[in-house]
Amino acid sequence: MSTLDFVHLGFGEDAVEYQAAWQEQRRVHAARFADESADTVLLLEHPPVYTAGRRTAESERPLDGTPVVDVDRGGKITWHGPGQLVGYPILKLPRPVDVVAHVRRLEEALIRTCAEFGLETTRIEGRSGVWVLGDAVEQRPAPGGSSLGGLALDFDPRLQDEEFDPRLNGPEYAPSNAGQRREDRKLAAIGIRVAKGVTMHGFALNCDPDNTWFDRIVPCGIRDAGVTSLSNELGRRVSVAEAVPVVERQLREVLATAEPLPRAV
Repeated sequence: MSTLDFVHLGFGEDAVEYQAAWQEQRRVHAARFADESADTVLLLEHPPVYTAGRRTAESERPLDGTPVVDVDRGGKITWHGPGQLVGYPILKLPRPVDVVAHVRRLEEALIRTCAEFGLETTRIEGRSGVWVLGDAVEQRPAPGGSSLGGLALDFDPRLQDEEFDPRLNGPEYAPSNAGQRREDRKLAAIGIRVAKGVTMHGFALNCDPDNTWFDRIVPCGIRDAGVTSLSNELGRRVSVAEAVPVVERQLREVLATAEPLPRAV
């Protein structure tokens, strides 16, 4: 990749409304498809907003009827808002497009970003994004704070009830408290779309957000894990402003050194 432009659309008090950013994505996407612009990464913060990918189920949306923006990306429902760095890489890929390889490159850049801050993260098979691994299941505390060791499994209703809804069962099951439960927790979400061989949408890296926003939904449709942030895991505030140059550097390095190849058919 010879050229990669970064555009800062707005942060903090200048956070960009989701619909406005989506429209800007469409504009840049059209220009990239026509080879009128270089590969571009839009970086920004959003005001609080829930967005739902094409696979979102009704049961995963806010119970109180909070508005949700339905979008044309893959994945399910998530939240964007202050303290979260959002990136929309708009890149032209070779045909036939290898979507999985594109997602893996974004994950790699974010894993390297976290490592630069001193935090080990990883991928989880079958679950996109960047994760902090929890303890082994038998070592986690029982729901409700009991210290019954391995017996915790016997009392976890999520293992017995396929329709278990953490939103109705108190803070001990809230996604934002997954760290206290020592469960797997997502630090960065990825949801993309590829149209005409050009990527849209992208990633959301939790730097220092209020993660209780995630407690009103079933984040990414996952009921047995939660969410976290760089600040939560490192025990100090990591602002979006601090993360931006690191993410840019890692994205540039990963995308510049990668050799995107057509998907094998």
